[in-house]
Amino acid sequence: MADTLRRLVSTSSFSALQDKLDSWLKDYHLLSCDQNLNRCCELVELTARVQGQLFAVLSQTASEGGHYAGVETLKSRLLPWLGSCFALGSAGVSADTSLSLIQESVEKEKRIRDLSQSHEHEIHKMESQLSSTRLELDSVRQDLEDAQLELDDTKNKSATTLLATEDEILQLKAELRAACDRADLYKRKLDVLDDYERQIRLLKDEVSFLTAEKSLLRDRLTRSRSPSPLPRRSRSPSPLLRSDSPTRAQLTSSSRHARLLSRFGDLYSTERLEAQNLLRRYIDELEMVQRIIFIGTVESFHAAKMAYRQFKLRVRKTLSPTHAGPESLEDAVVDYIVRNLDLYDVQASVNDVISAMNVHPKISFPPEVDFILLGSFLREVCRVAFAMQTLEPPLDLAFSTDGELYSESKYRRSFDSEYSAPLVAYHVWPALVEGDAVIMKGEAVTRRGALWSPRRSRSRSSSPVRPRSRAGSPSRPLASSHSRSPSPGRL
Repeated sequence: MADTLRRLVSTSSFSALQDKLDSWLKDYHLLSCDQNLNRCCELVELTARVQGQLFAVLSQTASEGGHYAGVETLKSRLLPWLGSCFALGSAGVSADTSLSLIQESVEKEKRIRDLSQSHEHEIHKMESQLSSTRLELDSVRQDLEDAQLELDDTKNKSATTLLATEDEILQLKAELRAACDRADLYKRKLDVLDDYERQIRLLKDEVSFLTAEKSLLRDRLTRSRSPSPLPRRSRSPSPLLRSDSPTRAQLTSSSRHARLLSRFGDLYSTERLEAQNLLRRYIDELEMVQRIIFIGTVESFHAAKMAYRQFKLRVRKTLSPTHAGPESLEDAVVDYIVRNLDLYDVQASVNDVISAMNVHPKISFPPEVDFILLGSFLREVCRVAFAMQTLEPPLDLAFSTDGELYSESKYRRSFDSEYSAPLVAYHVWPALVEGDAVIMKGEAVTRRGALWSPRRSRSRSSSPVRPRSRAGSPSRPLASSHSRSPSPGRL
């Protein structure tokens, strides 16, 4: 009996019943009808199990007192109560099983309470998040209402602005056109003023130079010890002073002339040899390489002259409406071109030269490469040729053709020429002329039977390899194998 009573005390069954009653009372209004009934049935089952354990203790206690011990107590207290409200539970469940069931039920109730508390905590957390979200939503809704009010206000202001009459709009457009016309007029006047200022600066420089030259001449006259009177100078003014307003192109014509001649000589002595060495990597025949460079030079001059004519027409068309300077329109056009040589589209001329070389019947090229290899050389030749057109008179290349009569005034023979041959087999470098006068000689190869040499077809096949017994190294300058000047010289 003592063991059964001890187990009953250790399970704390009555404490569990009291906790369940307290929990049920707390959640009674939150639970549904079925949930409340389930709670009640659980309490009844637990109560029945506890009472079963108490009856077991009662039976053991009564058996310890003998057959007649405790009879009066059972008759007076237990039997009336049993008759009224108690029904004994299933006798098949043992005391240990009943106690373990009660303990499990207590643990389940405890877990249920923990889960309920965590659930309530999550619910409170979600409710707080929901309330904060509602506040943010209210703030956004208020912002939207403010934006709608601002939009309505803007619409009203725009509608008010659009109420301007059509006459006012037309008047404003007319005033705008007049203002644009005045601005264009002022801009043209400003451009003319800038040109005047540049011309004034040039004139000041020229005057200072002439003043210095005048003072130098005076010093020389003063230091002269000749007793004879100085010859009387002519009173006719110099051609430069006769010009009322010399342009920059006129003032720098001589210096540009000398510089371009020097640059043309550099093209022959430096850039030509570099291009020749580059082509010799792909073409073994020196004659074909020299023909390609010569034809590229001639085509570059043709393309540059065409580009100069077109550029000059555009400049004349642009300056003619606003030209009012002291110099002629032609001088102003040339002066503008000289000051803006960088506006020349040299790449377009190079493309035209390459296109012309691709269809030329006298030269061929390997199919794996293209004339774009000569791009840098052709670009420099086009720049020099374009600048030569701004001179007065312009510089140009002398007319040349294969088989022409060799002229000592136009060409020098190359080192591998036949000096007794009277005809030109092919040209290495063109001659430069100014009007009808040759100012820089070219270079040509003379051979016998030049007129009967077979014409070459413009195929893209590679040139055949020929023996180089008579051809010199392409990288060696021409002066090393010829006794004359290394570059085209002046006559």
